[in-house]
Amino acid sequence: MRLPVTVVLDNLRSMYNVGALFRTVEAVGAERLLLCGFTPFPPRPKINKVSRGMEEQVAWEYYHETLPVLQREKARGSTIVALEQTKNSVPYDEVLYPFPCSLVVGFEVEGIADSVLEEADITVSIPMIGQGRSLNVVVALGVVLYEIVRQQKKA
Repeated sequence: MRLPVTVVLDNLRSMYNVGALFRTVEAVGAERLLLCGFTPFPPRPKINKVSRGMEEQVAWEYYHETLPVLQREKARGSTIVALEQTKNSVPYDEVLYPFPCSLVVGFEVEGIADSVLEEADITVSIPMIGQGRSLNVVVALGVVLYEIVRQQKKA
């Protein structure tokens, strides 16, 4: 059984991060991965190297724009969850994740585009305890996905 989560990449730039995200999405058994905007997509040697073949195991699609993808997901009954640090973010471990949901992560430098954030039903963040302001997108997504897995197991 697949985890009722779609992961949406909004304008990621690093092929290495995209490859690692294929592995992360496959590891938790998420339903699919949607690559949007200038996010690179397979086949690309750098993605394939890091994904270790998971781009062939994960259902994925590419779209030129993120916003129409999220609007379609909402129309299908999916709750849009953005992983981003904003003044309205809720700590990721204080949210009861609804299913199905679409979990959005964004551009490594500037985060999720404002227009995409406006489409989110919930915005979650990972509290930073140390001096750093954020985690790598792959690590952050892994943290949240495994919280969702934990919750799903308890359901």
